Amino acid sequence: MSNNFCVIMAGGIGSRFWPLSRKAKPKQFLDMLGVGRTLIQQAYDRFSSIIPNENFYVVTSVDYKELAMEQLPELEEHQILLEPLRRNTAPCIAYAMNKIKLINPKANLIVAPSDHVILKEEEFIKQIKNGLTFVEENNALLTLGIKASRPETAYGYIQIKDKVSFGNLDNLYKVKTFTEKPDLKMAQIFMDSGEFFWNSGIFLWSMPAISASFETYLTDVYELFNKGKKRYNTENEAAFIKKIYSECQGISIDYGVMEKASNVYVLTADFGWSDLETWSSIYESKEKDDQGNVIIGNNILKYDLQNCIINLPDEKTAVLHGLDGFIVVESDNMLLVCKRSDEQNIRQLVTDVRIKKGESYV
Repeated sequence: MSNNFCVIMAGGIGSRFWPLSRKAKPKQFLDMLGVGRTLIQQAYDRFSSIIPNENFYVVTSVDYKELAMEQLPELEEHQILLEPLRRNTAPCIAYAMNKIKLINPKANLIVAPSDHVILKEEEFIKQIKNGLTFVEENNALLTLGIKASRPETAYGYIQIKDKVSFGNLDNLYKVKTFTEKPDLKMAQIFMDSGEFFWNSGIFLWSMPAISASFETYLTDVYELFNKGKKRYNTENEAAFIKKIYSECQGISIDYGVMEKASNVYVLTADFGWSDLETWSSIYESKEKDDQGNVIIGNNILKYDLQNCIINLPDEKTAVLHGLDGFIVVESDNMLLVCKRSDEQNIRQLVTDVRIKKGESYV
């Protein structure tokens, strides 16, 4: 029996990817990259070579139960954990942790978001295996840090300090600080220093290490979820979760545990990672044509089109002329045309559409 488990976090609504990503079917359940597999399916595929089917858990909204089960038929219903409310990553992880602890108190956990791009899968799996060995043998909280290829303002950063000796690894460090998303000037300073890496949001822990950290640093959350020992994996679980989620604070695992604990380490790596947060992140991760365009859709006639990202249904024929640096996306009953430089306004646009046109448009 394998001690290695994988928890895929899939609860967001992806409003920055509107109108493709909607409340009824958010980005993790969409083929955002045009590769034939949705983001959550790609996340599952990524780990399935090293994690047995029965050791996967997906944490998502109660609204997305059917979508999750439809897209991941390899998993049983009890492996889809349903959140009644959005409470950020720490409660999500506490829920999965408590479920798994009853099954295997010696488990090693991989916790990963469902919306990442990994271009170098072989290198990624190599680092995951190294990380699992490290956390199994040490009382450590481990994250993956990505070598910065540009001064990115959309990512958090991890500052490293001392290199750590473990086996033949030469990319393991003690963490000095976690830093929130910087402005461009500070991001350039981070990159030039060589001490800062992008925070991937991918974590590896042993069950004893993360459970003790919750008990120490997020005591209220720990105690709330710990009350359910006799309810997890029973017919009473859903009612218990609904009750405690209404009482639980919303807090991230980074802020609640990783920034406070003293036993935090980072494996630094470069495996073609991107966090799909914005249309620009899609643009960065996809191959461009000779004019710097990313085109998703088979019936697009383009003239004098430069530095754009276009995502249109295959059944839609479009003629685009004279655009430079635009986002053009159509889905169902909505069309978005927006400058790439203004995409930070998309969330506000979604709010305006909800007010003026109604929920069916968002």
